[in-house]
Formats: sequence, C-alpha cells, structure tokens
Amino acid sequence: MRMLNKVDVRVARVVRTTKPWGHEDLFAIVEGQYVGKILFVRSGESLSLQFHHYKDETIAVQSGRILLEVGSSAEKLKRYELTRSQSVRIPPGTLHRITALEDAEILEASSATIGWREDVVRLEDRYKRQGTTDP
Repeated sequence: MRMLNKVDVRVARVVRTTKPWGHEDLFAIVEGQYVGKILFVRSGESLSLQFHHYKDETIAVQSGRILLEVGSSAEKLKRYELTRSQSVRIPPGTLHRITALEDAEILEASSATIGWREDVVRLEDRYKRQGTTDP
C-alpha cells in the first residue's frame, strides 16, 4: 500500500442547482481530473438533447427508471431503458438525452477538462435554455 506523506483533506459543501427538470447536486470537483454529480429528474421531464466536445461521462441509475437516447446523430438515436444499478459511458461527441420515466436519481462521473462547465452543445431543449441550437 502506498502511503502519502501529506494528507490534504477538505470538507466541502454539496452545491445544489435547481434545473427545470429537477436539480443537480455537485459533490466533487477536482479540476483537470473529475466531477461528481447527482441528478434528480422528475418523472416525465427531460434533459436537453446534447453532446460534449471533450467531456467523457458515465451515468448510473441510483433509483427510478430512465429512457436514455444515444447516438452519432439525431437520426440515429438508440433508446435504452435503464433502471437501478445500470450504468453507461457516454464518450465525447455522442449525442444523448435522458428522460425520467419515473422520478429518478442518477449518478454522473465525468472528466473535468478545462472549460467543462461550458462544454455542452444543446441541439434540442424543451425549456428553451440559452445555448440551444434548435433550428
């Protein structure tokens, strides 16, 4: 076992952000390495159809049931129903959208590349949020 010479432990507050589909709890940020989030999506609500240029993410359903749409283009989306204890990796450049089929709690671990907060391209968004490229 490798022992560290210096232990750097910091207690931080979980940051909750209200979203039109529910809320997001940001519990881990190590800049340049990883980000950890818990997404709560209300039944019937959807995140935007989006992709990331650099962000690599993995999601895991903690509770509830979701519909995950993923693909290389809007015309080639595959649909997967995911339930508790199922996970999927979403590489950079992959279109994806999550819709809650019932109230759902989703764990998200992603890379924290420079600019990770802005690395989202929304193609469709039912809430008309800024940055959506709807035609």
